[in-house]
Amino acid sequence: MGVYSDISLTDYLKKYFGFSVFKGNQEYIIRNVLDGYNTFVLMPTGGGKSLCYQMPALIMEGTAIIISPLIALMKNQVDAMRSFSVEDGVAHFLNSSLSKAQITKVKDDVVEGKTKLLYVAPESLTKEENILFLKQVKISFYAIDEAHCISEWGHDFRPEYRRIRPIINEIGEAPIIALTATATPKVQHDILKTLNILEATHFKSSFNRANLYYEVRSKVNATKEIIKYIKNNTGKSGIIYCLSRKKVEELAEMLRVNGIKALPYHAGLDANTRADNQDKFLMEDFDVIVATIAFGMGIDKPDVRYVIHYDIPKSLEGYYQETGRAGRDGGEGNCLTFYSYKDIQKLEKFMQGKPVAEQEIGKQLLFETTAYAESAVCRRKLLLHYFGEEYLPDNCENCDNCKHPKVQFEGEEYIVKILSAILEVKEKFKSEHIANILAGNMDSAIKTYKHHKLEIFGSGSDKDVRFWNAVVRQAMIAQFVQKEIENYGLLKVTAKGHEFLNNPVPFYIAEDHEYNEEDEDDFMNAGGKTSTVDLELFNIIKDLRKKISKTKNLPPFVIFQDNSLEDMAIQYPITMEELQNIVGVGAGKAQRYGKEFLELIKSYVEEKEIIRPQDMVVKSVVNKSGLKVYIIQAIDRKMSLVDIAEAKNLEMKDLLTEIEAIVSSGTKINLDYYINDVLDEEHQDEIFQYFKEEAESESIEDAMKNLGEDNYSEEEVRLMRIKFMSELGN
Repeated sequence: MGVYSDISLTDYLKKYFGFSVFKGNQEYIIRNVLDGYNTFVLMPTGGGKSLCYQMPALIMEGTAIIISPLIALMKNQVDAMRSFSVEDGVAHFLNSSLSKAQITKVKDDVVEGKTKLLYVAPESLTKEENILFLKQVKISFYAIDEAHCISEWGHDFRPEYRRIRPIINEIGEAPIIALTATATPKVQHDILKTLNILEATHFKSSFNRANLYYEVRSKVNATKEIIKYIKNNTGKSGIIYCLSRKKVEELAEMLRVNGIKALPYHAGLDANTRADNQDKFLMEDFDVIVATIAFGMGIDKPDVRYVIHYDIPKSLEGYYQETGRAGRDGGEGNCLTFYSYKDIQKLEKFMQGKPVAEQEIGKQLLFETTAYAESAVCRRKLLLHYFGEEYLPDNCENCDNCKHPKVQFEGEEYIVKILSAILEVKEKFKSEHIANILAGNMDSAIKTYKHHKLEIFGSGSDKDVRFWNAVVRQAMIAQFVQKEIENYGLLKVTAKGHEFLNNPVPFYIAEDHEYNEEDEDDFMNAGGKTSTVDLELFNIIKDLRKKISKTKNLPPFVIFQDNSLEDMAIQYPITMEELQNIVGVGAGKAQRYGKEFLELIKSYVEEKEIIRPQDMVVKSVVNKSGLKVYIIQAIDRKMSLVDIAEAKNLEMKDLLTEIEAIVSSGTKINLDYYINDVLDEEHQDEIFQYFKEEAESESIEDAMKNLGEDNYSEEEVRLMRIKFMSELGN
């Protein structure tokens, strides 16, 4: 010990990294590692965790083993370390992405003493061949990055992390430094216990990232809101998190269609595509990365200006880590989250079928996330409290709740009721149970424990469970109540809480937010169109349609159907591109009939000084439905409609509906081969002439009445209407 005590760390900092001053606790942490002590580092994202093991690795004799779960981050860090050194072999990674030749090169450099940092995935560490190899290496120390992965209570638990300690014992003893950006007191204890380093020196930095702005919005038209937000922040880098790979792909495509340079990033993409997309984001060829929360991106980019959560994360640790990727350079960092209780319910459903203990943990973590989203209390205060840190100011001035505070009311009596209820049930129950007792809700747990017979049961029935949960949270922030770490979730009254019960004083409470609900998928499928029809414009373009129909000698509905005109009177399209985004208008139809409509709408907008709802005009992703493509290709091959319907498990009426949609959007198709088999020429002519000369609308009902219901089936009339619309309309 003490071999490196005389060296000047500032000189090394300047020599290797080009900095002249350490951040926060960095110097003390590095000195602790150099002195050979086990070390535990809790340092929020952007605080400079990596330097805490990079510098001692460069100084010390031997090779440091850096255990990291993120292949992307390993690559980033190896590239960064090589840029600080003249020797490429100074840093390597060993994981599943390497070829045999590359693995041989890595091992040769390690044996020759060139490599100071060897990054290893936990899965690679457990391979017998790697254990045998590392037994021959002089190891300076082990660094366990993202150490929260060890704990089941962490937001990103990985079972293979539980095996790290036994593997270290097998390879050979050396000091350990465990590092994480996010860990509650419970998770911290779990890390130290599992690694068997309970005596480690602790270095904890504040979780407060003062430059980050936190905001939670209702998940209503989230896609539209995101597009609008990004367009107001053009040129800035941002990350958007979604829960599923499917949603990542959909949203990335939606952003691209709306002129935003966005790329997807998730575990389902092949390694080359992921690496390529990451590099394009880092090199600023693209502004936005849309990623899965579960995959956990290791993107070390200092100037990410916003992090948007399309889906709320499964835990506050996850939320804190992901939002922590914004503003790592200390500059602007906006954290915007879209919240809907439906998303929480979906996450709860995903837990079904998992072991009971895992479900219990997952539900508790989700409860905390819901509490954070719905609370009207300062978001910074809530976050820091969750990580065991007290934030003293009442107003952080950098979150939505502080910038737009809800009205507070005197809550002394409510706090007294909460504290009394917790003590009444001997401090053996969670928040939800206490809230149910006070609200007078008879659920199964209340009945089982006979808590409906308590005098306090229903004493707060004028308020609902949401209200009482909000009071519990504010009692916790005020330190009247705490949750047990080992027995997670059970509420205990603190000494401060007992004091309040004995001598109550005025205490102000803010009621939680109530968030609107809307099915975002409905919005996306509708192309983001939500407004009312401008009746004056609708009538004007209806007249234009009539005029064109007379000139072309076609029924008006062949030009554009009514639902297309209605959409024009909502969206006010003035370019050919915008017109193609209107319901039922494909490229062909827009080119054939669109010019006069666009000119008329443009002059109407200018004359009336209408501010067009551009924020509402979210372009839909072109429908690339496999079914539609299949139908068009099958008709081109003259396949019987009966066979097409059978192949796709459709009723004939449903198949005709699909074909009608294809034709009304402007695609020309030829069904003569099929129609000639079911209708003779004379009957075809009669139906065709009806639609051309007599029909006032495209209605099949009217057609059947006029042509005689006994003469033709609905299917025959629909087939001829398709032929008519395709030949004359497209």
